[in-house]
Amino acid sequence: MSTRRSFIQQTSLATTGLFLTKNNWFKSRPMIGLQLYTLREEIKKGDLGSVISKVAQTGYTTVELFGYDKGNFFGKSPEEFALILKNNNLKTPSGHYVMNDFLSKGDTDQLKQTVADAAKMGHDFFVIPYLIDTMRTSLDDYHKLAEKINVAATEVKKAGMRLAYHNHDFEFKDWGGGKTGMDIFLKETDADNVNFEMDIYWTTKAGKDPIALFKANPGRFKMWHVKDMANTPEKEFTEVGSGVINYKEIFKHKKESGMEYFFVEQDQVKIPVYESISKSFNYIKANLVS
Repeated sequence: MSTRRSFIQQTSLATTGLFLTKNNWFKSRPMIGLQLYTLREEIKKGDLGSVISKVAQTGYTTVELFGYDKGNFFGKSPEEFALILKNNNLKTPSGHYVMNDFLSKGDTDQLKQTVADAAKMGHDFFVIPYLIDTMRTSLDDYHKLAEKINVAATEVKKAGMRLAYHNHDFEFKDWGGGKTGMDIFLKETDADNVNFEMDIYWTTKAGKDPIALFKANPGRFKMWHVKDMANTPEKEFTEVGSGVINYKEIFKHKKESGMEYFFVEQDQVKIPVYESISKSFNYIKANLVS
């Protein structure tokens, strides 16, 4: 495998024009993705190309983006960023796009511009990653947000992508009688247009069973965030395979989930970050994918 990787790194696809070689290369390797948020501190140092190169060298084949801000990613246009990824043989099937102005104020200009720029990256999925505190103060807020997510999903679909919502633990808060924001999102968003990206760590921390959610909502969790939970009272983030989440069992239910992509993400690391993403990658490759 290292020989194949070395060959690809030394061979210019732009020069040879052999796109078929690139496609075959992807088919020969497991699709293991990384959410770039894990490397945010490295990205802040300013050498985006170096960070992306190290991700590819680790063995990851896909990346999920974050960091979009008014037409740019870390100072790069969508076209410039897409070229960096292409030159490192990485695909980006998904990106996280903060939509606070649209979700809180109904700013359709933000929605349309962000969707248009996301489409330039060639994503399959456009992900709403977070809800700030003031957006989610009651169940009524979740009802209103579900309506806006449906509107956003229509705009995303026009651009050739699919919308997904990424959860944390707060969506599972019991507001009384067992009613949660996540229940509202699952019931009141259009199942044909709105998908979900399950963060398995946060779902588990909220006391919910990921597999039970897959069974209750088959096909709706098209993507996963994969990170582990340390066996400590604080339940810290840890590398995949180093904690208490039974990923071997969870991966057996990927068809029920509808999972098309998954991404390693670790919000905080306690070891050098490149060592962290390598440790998760190696466990996944050896134990969870073929």
